[in-house]
Amino acid sequence: MAAITVYRNQLLLLGAAALKPTGNSMTDEAIQRPGGRTARVRTAVLAATLQELGERGYAGMSLEGVAQRAGVHKTTVYRRWATKANLLLDAIATLAESEIPVPDTGDFVEDMRAFARTIAATITGQDGGAVVRGLFLGATESAAVRDFLHGFWATRFAQVRPLVQRAVERGELPADTDADEVIKHLGAPLYYRLLVTADGITLADADRAADAAVAAARAGVFARHPPSRPKR
Repeated sequence: MAAITVYRNQLLLLGAAALKPTGNSMTDEAIQRPGGRTARVRTAVLAATLQELGERGYAGMSLEGVAQRAGVHKTTVYRRWATKANLLLDAIATLAESEIPVPDTGDFVEDMRAFARTIAATITGQDGGAVVRGLFLGATESAAVRDFLHGFWATRFAQVRPLVQRAVERGELPADTDADEVIKHLGAPLYYRLLVTADGITLADADRAADAAVAAARAGVFARHPPSRPKR
């Protein structure tokens, strides 16, 4: 099950205590009291946001539609969030703080393939794909979404970086390999298929992306100081 689906279920079942505080004193107090009415409303609105995003996409999502789906008055949504970009950010803020499983099989190829398959499974799910598209489309309209994306990926790279660092320590990769570049080139073909060509993503596609990134990393393509090419 995609990570975003799990999060949506947590919103529905556990209440807003699972979410990041927003700086609003009334809301923060309600978050600390999961049974409070404000917390229940926020939970319903954020769950509705993910549902709207999954069914309509970011362009088709509206504050009115979210309010109707959540069963609250639209003025409640406008007063608390004001824009759909704010709704999107609030609904997925926890993802930036959650830990993701990082494979550690002792073999770099297997670790990369496993992680590529995790990415593929997440972004091909209805919820996961919709949220990814929403984030990238939202980033074209909102500086706040762009800033969130930068922070989100910084956190993700920090979590996944040990996968590459362990391979360096085992002698499978050059010592000066840039781990972040390896991770970027692992995910890039999969996100390209999702966001640019709108192609399906199979396990074979995930394995191919991993194998290509592994081959490039072993060849020193992602070295921080790549060897200079001989002059012709």
